[in-house]
Amino acid sequence: MQRALELARHGTGSVEPNPAVGSVIVDDHLQLIGEGYHQQCGGPHAEIHALQMAGDQSQGKTIYVTLEPCCHQGKTGPCSQALIRAGIKKAVIAMRDPAPHVDGGGIEELKHAGIQVDVGLLESEAQALVRPFVKRVTEGLPWIHAKWAMTLDGKIATRTGHSQWISNPRSRERVHELRGRMDGIMVGQKTATADDPLLTARPPGKRIPARIVIDSQARLSIQSQLVQTIAEAPVIVVAHTSASQEKIIQLEQAGVEVLQIPNTAGEIESQPDLRLCMQELARREMTNILIEGGGSLLGSCFDQRLIDEVHVFIAPKIIGGAEAVTPIAGRGLDMIPELHNLREYQVQQLDSDLYVCGRLEYPA
Repeated sequence: MQRALELARHGTGSVEPNPAVGSVIVDDHLQLIGEGYHQQCGGPHAEIHALQMAGDQSQGKTIYVTLEPCCHQGKTGPCSQALIRAGIKKAVIAMRDPAPHVDGGGIEELKHAGIQVDVGLLESEAQALVRPFVKRVTEGLPWIHAKWAMTLDGKIATRTGHSQWISNPRSRERVHELRGRMDGIMVGQKTATADDPLLTARPPGKRIPARIVIDSQARLSIQSQLVQTIAEAPVIVVAHTSASQEKIIQLEQAGVEVLQIPNTAGEIESQPDLRLCMQELARREMTNILIEGGGSLLGSCFDQRLIDEVHVFIAPKIIGGAEAVTPIAGRGLDMIPELHNLREYQVQQLDSDLYVCGRLEYPA
């Protein structure tokens, strides 16, 4: 199963909106017969690749798979029936697939065909691998990554708004790698105006993410780099329903898609509801969204418990200033959590910078 998980990770960034899955077929002596992973959306699933490698040898063998085999007809046929036809005698499955169109159906088909099924081996590792997929199919929300670079005293910009360059070249390379496996990269209107970013992955990654601007009044300039490079990657402006139709038409004529989202969250009336926005992105099968700022947008997402994972680059620089910008604005928590609320975190040194990433949990 460890090998199946290792294989599955190769598909991350290529298979979304599908989950990353790995599979290994062995004989009674645990000798490898076949293996594979889901390589791209619309292509054969992990089990099919493993069966193709095993060929006629799969009869009477055991398959290890990180996620319950599918039992529905999608872009490919049901893997459960393929395993039955191949004569697999035992299936060891790390976790059940919570998607409504599977949800135990594949396991039941295998059992009904007389195949021994064991579920739960290395389940927590398998769950960690497909959390973004699970959140989208069960909650109707994408997995939200928050990224920022800050100084040692916790600032993302000086009191004058200057923010380039806080992090070093290696940190910026890591950011581009991160961008390259996202479905969307999101910033607020102030960041889009002040920084005039491209928000593309350089060099290009496995995916071409949409550039998304939360811009309540649709004020994004058509002269911005985002609009001027729209042929490289789509641009979506999320505006409130009160935004000027003249500005919306101007953006649309430049090739920008404008989503008008009302406010139902009790926040500032003219701001689009961020949860509704995320639900719409998930409906479009966007699985991973990276929010790159600024502090107001990240603060609003934190207050609404929308952030799932953080990526923080800490530079050995101190700029001070009571008015200097911090990464997470908004209301924030009333009290410091008794236990740390960053789970499964990793800390890595990137030359002079520290990179901290982990899954965010919220206090009850």
